[in-house]
Amino acid sequence: MGDHKDLTNEFAVDKIKDLAENIKTCMFCTYNEYRLQSRPMSVQKIDDLGQLWFLSDRNSSHNAEISLNPQVELFFSEPHDKFLTLHGTASISYDRETIKELYDPIVKVWMPEGEDDPNLSVIKVVPEDGYYWNNKNGKMVAIAKMATAFVTGKTMDDGIEGTLKL
Repeated sequence: MGDHKDLTNEFAVDKIKDLAENIKTCMFCTYNEYRLQSRPMSVQKIDDLGQLWFLSDRNSSHNAEISLNPQVELFFSEPHDKFLTLHGTASISYDRETIKELYDPIVKVWMPEGEDDPNLSVIKVVPEDGYYWNNKNGKMVAIAKMATAFVTGKTMDDGIEGTLKL
């Protein structure tokens, strides 16, 4: 079995930044009246408090769902190597300065008018808690250990996991 290490405060923020900044894209989950709704979204920024910032269309279903229920779940995954789940509260802003700061030209694929698109909004997620798992020695070592475990029948867990509390 791998190591277990729960993290709080600035240590939790450091782990969020380490994993989410490297993975970049998560399944961003909101709640509608009936169930959890998920879609891939890319993090534009993670600040020093561990808050995650996204750009979104004002008219999107996730903006509408956040307006009704601000509780969200974020699931980051890099197979065989890194996993991060965050539970938090989202808020929506239309602040043009923040949009300008977060804007990346790839966003134009979804927002044709670019950073001046009047439908561009910012979603800020304030994480409350979460869970992480990553391996100690990188993806290639993890894959080699998994292959060895498969062949030998012996467990070779190289992971570190724990809860995050902010």
